Amino acid sequence: MTQNAAIWYAQDGFDPAAKGINGRRVAGESFLRGFLAHAEVEEFVFLARSAEEVAPVQSLAASLRPGMPLRAVGLIRPPAIAPLRTVFYPSPNYAGETWRRAVYGTGAYALCGITHTISTAAVMQGWLDLRVSPVAEWDAVICTSKAVQTSVTFQFDLIDQHLREHLRADPRPRPMLPVIPLGIHCDDFAPDAAAGAALRARLGAGPQDVVFTTIARLTPHEKFDPLPIYLAMQAAQEDLGPGQKLHVVFCGVFRDDYSRKVFEKGAAGLMPDVGFLLLDGAKAEDRKAALSGADVFLFLIDNIQETFGLAPLEGMAAGLPLLVSDWDGMKDTVSPDVGFRITSRSLPAQHLSNEALRYQGGTDSYVQYCASTSAMTEIDMGELRARILDLAQNPGLRKRMGAAGQARARALYDWARVVPQMQALWAEQEARRRTGQSRRYAAESLPVAPSPTALFGNYPTEQSDFAGQRLVARDLGRRPGLTETLALRDYLGTRRIFAAPEQIAAVLAGVTAAGAAGVEAGVLAGQLNLPTLALDRILIWLLKYDFIRRAA
Repeated sequence: MTQNAAIWYAQDGFDPAAKGINGRRVAGESFLRGFLAHAEVEEFVFLARSAEEVAPVQSLAASLRPGMPLRAVGLIRPPAIAPLRTVFYPSPNYAGETWRRAVYGTGAYALCGITHTISTAAVMQGWLDLRVSPVAEWDAVICTSKAVQTSVTFQFDLIDQHLREHLRADPRPRPMLPVIPLGIHCDDFAPDAAAGAALRARLGAGPQDVVFTTIARLTPHEKFDPLPIYLAMQAAQEDLGPGQKLHVVFCGVFRDDYSRKVFEKGAAGLMPDVGFLLLDGAKAEDRKAALSGADVFLFLIDNIQETFGLAPLEGMAAGLPLLVSDWDGMKDTVSPDVGFRITSRSLPAQHLSNEALRYQGGTDSYVQYCASTSAMTEIDMGELRARILDLAQNPGLRKRMGAAGQARARALYDWARVVPQMQALWAEQEARRRTGQSRRYAAESLPVAPSPTALFGNYPTEQSDFAGQRLVARDLGRRPGLTETLALRDYLGTRRIFAAPEQIAAVLAGVTAAGAAGVEAGVLAGQLNLPTLALDRILIWLLKYDFIRRAA
């Protein structure tokens, strides 16, 4: 059991079909399939707000691992994941989960997050929140690349320096920051000869022509700027001369008309002699065609929104050589035998400090922040043009790189290889948790979530204490009874009620049965076998609605 983890599940992190396509959800869905297919566990455990939310996973698990037990645990009682003692959270910012855990003790279980985009204000603020939350040295955040690990460590260093200088605090140990890549299902990307031939026919691409394809979100401000690509492709085409034509295929989704105009008008204006086609990344058949009909996979990212780059792995699995920017995760995944990494350059820190302040202060949007940083990022154009020509003129090179990429994808990045790395991490977390020192917080005194009647305790005249208090039922006369009153108030319309209606009815019946003499709260709790805290909640509500009164 030490290598298993309960999966913190919400549709937003794992279901691009329901919540919209983005890298985080696509990666989450892929992980879920990989975990269900390859994890060496005795049962699957999902931590969710409700059992109903996990229903889609149950059918997926049944298809991938028939007969494997699957258990849903409510978020309101996370220790019920036992005998498991690790929770996998599909985001880097799980400070809120450390506070949820704190009332059971920081050693109740370990938390493991994972990075996706780390350039948003929410994530950057989340690192600060994590450093001041009750995080433990047995917790972890998986960094999907060495570049991301370096970035997270850099911000942790800044935060810890601030805590020491401003608060004179000694920061607690950091969570573990292991580097584990994202994975793919290599078999999903096997090329389809018919789909590839149809795409090349649509392009009018001859046998000597070379098709470069990209699968990505098509946003010039949040993914990659296409115009330098167009310039390099046109220059390479002019160097090639007649008899061989280059083609560029972009398969993706446009978020807005602005982005579409940049891509389409840019291609027409800067790349007139190169074939160009846009495919719909929301369609599986278009994604398959893009990989099947291409000669080279192109991924020239220049944007801080990117952190890993799943698409190049898909290109490798399809047997394509890679032409990518030397950027974040591609530094790890794209080795010289599988493709070319083009030199990228940015400016020293002081040049863009104003952009950071404008974004943090709300003057600039996230789009403006990313676009400004991208504008100050260079992809070496001479090198890019030369590598385009190398790949266009050397089919043997393309074949060797494609074969090497396919082998590398299966050896390192198939989920069958990645899931065991995650399970090994969870085992290490469990070992650290068992030998670490736990701290428990009082539930009513959490710094970020104190009980409202503690935080706002000075608002009322006084706070009730029913110890030794006798309660007497009121004569209801012609007024509505309990059931009708609850229906009129309709607490369940908000899907939350302070106590079960049958418990409320039992308490009222117990007070009523005591007659004019009334009954002490402690005696009533014993009669009904009801915890004092639960009884007090019901008594104050019955007083609020004049069903009972305090005895004189």
